[in-house]
Amino acid sequence: MTSVCRIEVCQSAELIEGGDGIRFALPGKVSLTAFAIRSAGQAHAYINRCAHVPVELDWMPGKFFDEGKEYLVCATHGASYAPHSGQCVGGPCRDRGLQKLPLIESNGVITVEFAPALLQSLS
Repeated sequence: MTSVCRIEVCQSAELIEGGDGIRFALPGKVSLTAFAIRSAGQAHAYINRCAHVPVELDWMPGKFFDEGKEYLVCATHGASYAPHSGQCVGGPCRDRGLQKLPLIESNGVITVEFAPALLQSLS
């Protein structure tokens, strides 16, 4: 039987379209966080680490979107990412992307579920 990390992130209603993201801690990784956002009606979750340089994206907790609410932006170097896929769309991330986490939205709750090996692969 394979173990799974399951994290209840928030209630669905807390995740507002193009609004602040919800940050959450990842188990066993001191200082490594993830976040959930809502864009085009869908919830998405990512490791909170820029693909360019391993720093958190948000300039203030939960501030991930650009001014137009179109892209996720790294506050440190301006790398831009598509909110639905995490793929780099501009800046110094050079065709790399954010690490997406499997997200489930069911019964008004947003949960991420992933194999522990995913965290072990992050340095």
